[in-house]
Amino acid sequence: MPRGNLSEKVNEKVNYQPLMASFIVMLVGHSTIDQSFNNPPEQVLIVSNSTTILDEKKALDLVWSLPKVQRKAREIQRLSRGSIRVSSRIDSYPTADEPYYVVSVIENHSDKTTSPIYWFRVSNPSGVVEALDLVQNQYISLDKWNPDGR
Repeated sequence: MPRGNLSEKVNEKVNYQPLMASFIVMLVGHSTIDQSFNNPPEQVLIVSNSTTILDEKKALDLVWSLPKVQRKAREIQRLSRGSIRVSSRIDSYPTADEPYYVVSVIENHSDKTTSPIYWFRVSNPSGVVEALDLVQNQYISLDKWNPDGR
């Protein structure tokens, strides 16, 4: 074997070593990346499973389904002979400082004006509903809330 061929063979091996090292790093890196996609960290799963966000529609439904709200809506519609409709709306959305939806129940008059009847706050994410006591100007639990004084 001529000497030139041996040095070329040695150079070929030396030239392939960085390529082989890069290939091995790529395989190991790919394996690690692949595992991270298949097995997300437990912390992410815990956070996503423990946080349930209450949406706007659910907050409105919780207030609208209250028996006292339904009774008042029927009473207003009956007394107005159907000219006044009652509905609910979101007045404010949850923030970091105030984690509540503020929901008002309102009269919708035929001349497009509205008049508030009740205010509630719905806790996000628990869905606990509290009513605004207008005399004390504070939110109270529904079992203490007696809007008609009956």
